Amino acid sequence: MGAITYDLEVTSSIPPAKMFKAFVLDGDTLIPKVLPQAIKSVETLQGDGGAGTIKLTTFGEGSKHKCVKHKVDAVDKENFTYSYSIIEGDALDGFESISYHIKIVPSPDGGSICKNRSIYCPKGDNKVTEEEIKSGKDKASSIFKAVEAYLLANPDC
Repeated sequence: MGAITYDLEVTSSIPPAKMFKAFVLDGDTLIPKVLPQAIKSVETLQGDGGAGTIKLTTFGEGSKHKCVKHKVDAVDKENFTYSYSIIEGDALDGFESISYHIKIVPSPDGGSICKNRSIYCPKGDNKVTEEEIKSGKDKASSIFKAVEAYLLANPDC
């Protein structure tokens, strides 16, 4: 079976530069703060945050997965893009690889649109169900919206 790709777009009233800083550059500390039930912690194991950096994400209680290691593939602070790949952890069960590509672009109203592409490469005959895709989209959207809510409540961040 070939790669399974799905795209998600989430709009925000926050401008792209501010959203990228919060969601990507400060996300390792901010996301566990605003959504501790989803992500307990993110720890940098190797690197400085740029391409090649290895991070360990520990998920919150009740999560389907315990933790994953991911490698930062690319960070472009000028064009607000970020790509990373899961390299270890139970989320990879049944998959050769999982990668994510995020781009935050301006919206016509002065806010932003987070464009997220997820690419799953299954092992053998493993399949990704519509329910799993919907669940992944819902989780990604809720994280983005939680960061947005935090920024709206804390405009000086």
